[in-house]
Amino acid sequence: MKIIKQTGIIFTVCWVSVAVEKVLPFTFPASVIGMILLFLCLVTGVLKLEHIQEKADFLLSNMSFFFIPAGVSVINYFDLLKDKLAQLIFICIVSTVITFAVTAWAVKWTARWCEKKRMGGQDIE
Repeated sequence: MKIIKQTGIIFTVCWVSVAVEKVLPFTFPASVIGMILLFLCLVTGVLKLEHIQEKADFLLSNMSFFFIPAGVSVINYFDLLKDKLAQLIFICIVSTVITFAVTAWAVKWTARWCEKKRMGGQDIE
């Protein structure tokens, strides 16, 4: 029953994000809206982590399966993409490096913030 409740919560957030996307006067991905809504619900305490923990862990551990359709689509349209292969590889490399750099910065910032919070707000530098 717990898994059904957690799935229902996640699907409700997804459904609300699709509804918000339809109402917005500009285009914005429903998936991003859903992540923002879920984040806001967790930060404000409307949802507790325990409400979605098991289902979220399951989805994260099986995330690779969600990329299979995208990979198959790339293979299906390879004849259209082969002329731009060098540009695509360049974009992939640059975006990967940027993602790594931003992630490293975010982890470093979060670790410092947690350390400051643990020490009672004292400056640790």
